[in-house]
Amino acid sequence: MKIVALFAVWVGATVTAYADDSTSQTTTQPSPLVGVALLHQEAEAVRPLLRSDLAKTFLGATPRLPKIAPRTLYRDPTTRKYYSKSGMGRLSKEQRNALVPVEIGESVYYTTKYGTPLAFARPLDLIGESGLKSLSGKRVLDFGYGTVGQLRLMANLGADVVGVDVDPFLRELYSEPSDQGVVKNPEGRDGRITLVHGRWPAERDAKEAVKGGFDLIISKNTLKNGYLHPAQPVDKRMLIQLGVEDSDFVKALYAALAPGGKVMIYNISPAPSPPGKPYKPWSDGRCPFPTSLWESVGFRIIVFDRDDSDAVRKMAHALGWDRGKQAMDLEKDLFAQYTLVERPTR
Repeated sequence: MKIVALFAVWVGATVTAYADDSTSQTTTQPSPLVGVALLHQEAEAVRPLLRSDLAKTFLGATPRLPKIAPRTLYRDPTTRKYYSKSGMGRLSKEQRNALVPVEIGESVYYTTKYGTPLAFARPLDLIGESGLKSLSGKRVLDFGYGTVGQLRLMANLGADVVGVDVDPFLRELYSEPSDQGVVKNPEGRDGRITLVHGRWPAERDAKEAVKGGFDLIISKNTLKNGYLHPAQPVDKRMLIQLGVEDSDFVKALYAALAPGGKVMIYNISPAPSPPGKPYKPWSDGRCPFPTSLWESVGFRIIVFDRDDSDAVRKMAHALGWDRGKQAMDLEKDLFAQYTLVERPTR
């Protein structure tokens, strides 16, 4: 549940199209490695920055990520939509004949256009420091998951993970049976991945598929104030459409949590546009829901809109976002804020 790749600068890279590993990379790190091998390298670079066992075990699962053989999707050059082989069945013969095959390599499989899944190590580190020691046996909802990478890492730790997103590319990319289901954990409890492609909680099918009883709901770079409440009029394609009122969405979060469960909203953002330049809604990473709304629903606020820029810059440096052709000026153009709330046990 993100925006087109042109607006993905806050994850350290901009990718304008999906392609095989030789033509499109979602990292600025000057490394010959791709796919799982690159994720291994990134995990080793980020590990020294972490303090909680939760985040360290998350990165520790990286060696268990499976290698992914190249797969082919089919792109409509007019609409720019992608289709899996099974998804092509929804099209007319004329539409199918116009499709262009595109090979998707391992790097795009794990990072899509939203960047490395290992960036989840930072919000998980904060969650670990708040008291959650392990994901084994826990239910986790990733709202706006963007890539299966972090879902598989959490499932590798024994979590039952549900990823929700409205990006139609993800539905087509992750259409093979092996992309979901049980994830074996050789060191403990098996996990599970469930992907839900729809607008939760606005759409009944999505709501029924997600269910509830979550110990953790996490959303990174999706629930931004600028996406939901832009300060200036912008193209609606740049925004997040929840499909329900803010109050109903926060109530749905509360209902989906088990007692004691937490919601983490973690947003990485670029600097706002200077005067005279186009407004960037994705640069406003504040929580879109005020404290009064959280509290009226019954949440206990642990942290609200706390600045985490220093920590995310250190992580970005470890990941190489300040190097290569698309190098960022981390001090001037990389910021982070997070909000952590809890459903009380009584």
